[in-house]
Amino acid sequence: MTRLWNAPADFADEMIDGFVAANERYVRRVPGGVVRSTVSPAGQVAVVVGGGSGHYPAFGGLVGPGLAHGAAMGNLFASPSTQQVFAVAKAADNGGGVFFSYGNYAGDVLNFDAAQERLRAEGIACETVTVTDDIVSATADEKHKRRGIAGDLTVFRIAAAAAEAGADLAEVTRLARLANERTRSFGVAFTGCTLPGAEAPLFTVPEGRMAVGLGIHGEPGIDETDIPTADGLAELLVERLLAEVPDGIELAGARVVPILNGLGSLKYEEMFVVYRRIAQLLQGAGLEIVDPHVGEYCTSFDMAGTSLSLFWLDDELAPLWETPVDTPAYRRGSVAPQQRLVAADSTAEVAEAIEPGDEASQSVARTVLAAVRTIAQTVDTHVDELGRIDAIAGDGDHGIGMQRGSHAALAAAEVAVQAGAGAGTTLAHAADAWSDKAGGTSGALWGVILNAVAAKLGDQGRPDAAAIAAGVAAGSRGVTDYGKAEVGDKTLVDALVPFSSTLTGAVDAGAGLTDAWRTAADAATRAATATADLLPRMGRARTHGQNSVGTPDPGAISLALIVTAIGETLAAEKLAAEDQKENAHG
Repeated sequence: MTRLWNAPADFADEMIDGFVAANERYVRRVPGGVVRSTVSPAGQVAVVVGGGSGHYPAFGGLVGPGLAHGAAMGNLFASPSTQQVFAVAKAADNGGGVFFSYGNYAGDVLNFDAAQERLRAEGIACETVTVTDDIVSATADEKHKRRGIAGDLTVFRIAAAAAEAGADLAEVTRLARLANERTRSFGVAFTGCTLPGAEAPLFTVPEGRMAVGLGIHGEPGIDETDIPTADGLAELLVERLLAEVPDGIELAGARVVPILNGLGSLKYEEMFVVYRRIAQLLQGAGLEIVDPHVGEYCTSFDMAGTSLSLFWLDDELAPLWETPVDTPAYRRGSVAPQQRLVAADSTAEVAEAIEPGDEASQSVARTVLAAVRTIAQTVDTHVDELGRIDAIAGDGDHGIGMQRGSHAALAAAEVAVQAGAGAGTTLAHAADAWSDKAGGTSGALWGVILNAVAAKLGDQGRPDAAAIAAGVAAGSRGVTDYGKAEVGDKTLVDALVPFSSTLTGAVDAGAGLTDAWRTAADAATRAATATADLLPRMGRARTHGQNSVGTPDPGAISLALIVTAIGETLAAEKLAAEDQKENAHG
């Protein structure tokens, strides 16, 4: 269980502040994460890693000479936002381009890819290799769909070693891709993990039982067995990994780096007992063990569990693996003293001037603010239930993420309205704040939806129902283009598409906005409820699809709840306006 926190929503930011305060020799704080506090050679490729917090020493603990130049650090188990990744990469860039690497999760892919596009638009060369080492998360013929777990370390180290040796961006990328192809991992857990402020773990394992094939974000395993002896666990891990040796490798004489990774609560002494048998089994298979690792390299907050990664060396990778590394949480070899970087405080935020809208649009902006307030209140009411249904086959953070995002959106909308912003600017500021503070897949997608509607609202005059319906339709298209999900994949899209199409149809048929919105909200609610019968084909729940049958998708449910509540707000605003008009003529 988690025992120490202040406000759960502030935990990640306060953790990063404390981490930097304790490790100023290595890192400095920047918006969105940390970068090296030491000087890097001009023209060197910048290796930027990242993901959600809760995995220490991944990702901030791996920043320093010989390893990463920067780490984008999202909220607990939530990917960093596009803005966070962009800011960290800009701060880490040495003029040689930026190389991104992170675990293959939907939210991380969305946000890192969007940041990469922004960097390329500014003339900064970027490349990416996502880590896909977890053998249970997809079949061998669909390796590209696998998620990244403790094998992150091998890919990050090889990429950073290549950059340290002066390789250009293309060569760093090639070698990192090779390292990923030659890394395989498999894990088990004896307990779930509990996020700060949560009353229960994200999943539970019965006493005396073991979850097999777990994820590192609180995703439950794909199977469950009795807890074996230490030797029995070693045999399970090795057997599963040796059943999938990378192409072209002959076991006899092959060199392998074994990494026995603790997931947060397993004692080192227990892992040493397990590793004793792992070493015997690997040597018995004719393998040469190189630089064995036993410790915590990629955790899952306070989960009790372990994973084994095997990194298969070749003549090209072996010397790179010997590159010295000196970071807050990971050291290998001897690194020469590093010159400290003198830089201005990069955490300062620059206030953006807000152009006022005309009187009519300012009036609409107040309705937008009321709608955003309704969203935040709706999420607050349902946050625990959204987390509960997300924990069944996901990572349980959907409610918390929606809460962070919606409250950030509300604060931004309030500032915009006070500054005299029009409706479009008010909603755009709310959208960007939501995306930035929520992170994860839902943060990115709600940012897309709200920004699309904002573009149609504008800051001049009062938009009609057709313009708003067009904005929702643009948001729906943006989500499917951005996230690649389709109707039937058991995602937010299953509620968003029918909401948008019904809204457009009702407006085209002559209905007013309030009536059309309510009709569309009913369609979204029915569609969201129907996702209970679907198998997920996208996102973290995909690996554990059967577990979610009978439970609706949390993203679809939250959207349905929100649009239903906004419908009531629109009705109340309409009634108030009619009363005001009647009183004015009375």
